[in-house]
Amino acid sequence: MLPLDPGRIGHLLALGAHCDDIAIGAGATLLTLCRANPGMRVTALVLSGGGTEREAEERKALDAFCPGADLELTVLDVPDGRLPVHWERAKEALEALRRRCDPDLVLAPPVHDAHQDHRGLAALVPTAFRDHLVLGYEILKWEGDLAQPQAYLPVPESVMREKWELLDEHYPSQRGRSWFDAETFHGLARVRGVQCQARYAEAFHMTKFVLGGTAARKG
Repeated sequence: MLPLDPGRIGHLLALGAHCDDIAIGAGATLLTLCRANPGMRVTALVLSGGGTEREAEERKALDAFCPGADLELTVLDVPDGRLPVHWERAKEALEALRRRCDPDLVLAPPVHDAHQDHRGLAALVPTAFRDHLVLGYEILKWEGDLAQPQAYLPVPESVMREKWELLDEHYPSQRGRSWFDAETFHGLARVRGVQCQARYAEAFHMTKFVLGGTAARKG
């Protein structure tokens, strides 16, 4: 496998359908990238939860998951589970982001995700961010939609412990969920670690990647 240096990212865009999606799917990655790139700009957009306790959770959580970063978070109030009927609003939000930012890396749900809100957001991302590296993070859930990823970020055990501690601290609304425990997150990360010869890893799905050189962007 060819390793790539994550220490050269100046601007990260993180997208989620729901509050907690970004931290669950890529919390260890956020911690790693923000510490490797002090002062990194992080722009985050979450489609649902605006004006509720979930937004308050998300703001505190992403502050913790993005140490030392210049964080800008927007949380919309699209109803949970109703993204298909709010398609135009979600698309406009992404296009507005694109007009004012040009990130080095985009983290978003993958296109095969079984949750319709996740899958809908994933389908919209390349319509706005057509010339960007997009990594689709994993969210383990009962639908059994995990697929084989193509990109891995090895993380030490201490970062995996920190990820779970921050999730547990900042998302109390999720503590009653059957899947919300340390074993869930450590278990998946251990499997992905085995697949990239590490102890733990977060893994991502990707559809297009340019290797070598810098392609001229055509808009």
